[in-house]
Amino acid sequence: MKSNLTRQQAYELLRKCNQEPFHIQHALTVEAVMRWFARELGYGDDEEFWGQTGLLHDIDFELYPEQHCVKAPELLREGGVGEDMIHAVCSHGYGICCDVEPVHPMEKVLFAADELTGLIGAAVKMRPSRSASDLEVSSLKKKFKDKRFAAGCSREVIQTGAERLGWTLEELMEKTILAMRACETQIQEEMERL
Repeated sequence: MKSNLTRQQAYELLRKCNQEPFHIQHALTVEAVMRWFARELGYGDDEEFWGQTGLLHDIDFELYPEQHCVKAPELLREGGVGEDMIHAVCSHGYGICCDVEPVHPMEKVLFAADELTGLIGAAVKMRPSRSASDLEVSSLKKKFKDKRFAAGCSREVIQTGAERLGWTLEELMEKTILAMRACETQIQEEMERL
């Protein structure tokens, strides 16, 4: 799995379609989480592809929220993105806004981790430390069970994502928390440069 773009080109493509700091931060977070999972799961040679897929996964969401994962292929093709990455990007919307099923392990991780990074990000904002460094799975599970907390984060997608990976919900939570801890400082620094 190789990307047709450099990381800088992928970032410029993201910025062409996304201006809101929230969307940029989410894209950077999912990129870093995907890179962490690539290394952790033995796909280190494909880390760039995994990362860029995470970076670009919501490329159409800010401009076309009602056509999420439908407009993405057009925007990505215009930016020079290859068909493998286009499939991977669209697969994170499976069953929600498109019928592109996640089949590769990377696609399954993206499907599961995308929603979960949002839930973890919301939980972190409520912590006195405002950091994932002291967030525990038990605390996250309480937030997961409270349907009013971060209501836009689909618990069903997160649960289905864990199942598609063959992991328990707790395993997915633990790994994603570790991934977000590892990239937290880097994301803060990138956001300060915006």
